[in-house]
Amino acid sequence: MGRIFETRKATMFARWNKMAKIFTRISKDIVIAVKASGPNPETNPALRRAIQNARAANMPKDKVDAAVKRASGQEQNNYEVVLYEGYAPHGIAVLVETATDNVVRTVANVRMHFKNNSGNFGTTGSVGFLFSHMGVFRLDPKGVDAEALELDLIDFGLEEMGEGQGEKGEPQLVLRCAFKNFGQLQHAIEQRGLTPLSAESEYVAQNLLELPEDQATEVLKLVDQMEQDEDVQRVFHNLR
Repeated sequence: MGRIFETRKATMFARWNKMAKIFTRISKDIVIAVKASGPNPETNPALRRAIQNARAANMPKDKVDAAVKRASGQEQNNYEVVLYEGYAPHGIAVLVETATDNVVRTVANVRMHFKNNSGNFGTTGSVGFLFSHMGVFRLDPKGVDAEALELDLIDFGLEEMGEGQGEKGEPQLVLRCAFKNFGQLQHAIEQRGLTPLSAESEYVAQNLLELPEDQATEVLKLVDQMEQDEDVQRVFHNLR
């Protein structure tokens, strides 16, 4: 019985830790958006996107409001978005997106994570060419005519549309566009009365590599440790 309790406790802690990390990432996204274009989501697409993602992650409204209020104040730290590049074990390309108020600390930590997991910290441009910077929208497919929507949105920058799954296996529609068309496609989706489950800036690998399970586990260990870093927002890779 005690062993079962400890297992449940560990699972709950891991789930809480993951949720806390997601809330921290979204809070930083909110701060960056407000600092750039103000606290009104109606006139700030980046803030509107961050708030949509907060809702999708079940982030309490009071935490969202508090993040917007803090970002509007003078005492809030400014975050700089910095992208780092490198290789995980077995030649897997990795892009690490950070939001930091201390670049010296962040670059040292990212370098350490690569080194401690048999990876290689790279220079700017070393793996970036293997990824496309895209806007990625996820929609609830219920009640949506996917074929009609795809044809309708092509003129607004839609490049790819397909089926996907959420964390709990629920079906989703996944729409991608070049990041330069993010705001245009976001507006077109909203004009059609659709509210995205999430709307993200992502680096999508052009070609995926498949590894044996033991090697893939080594890569995912690096990714997991990188994602736990407080300065890291997202980690992208080309592991299938």
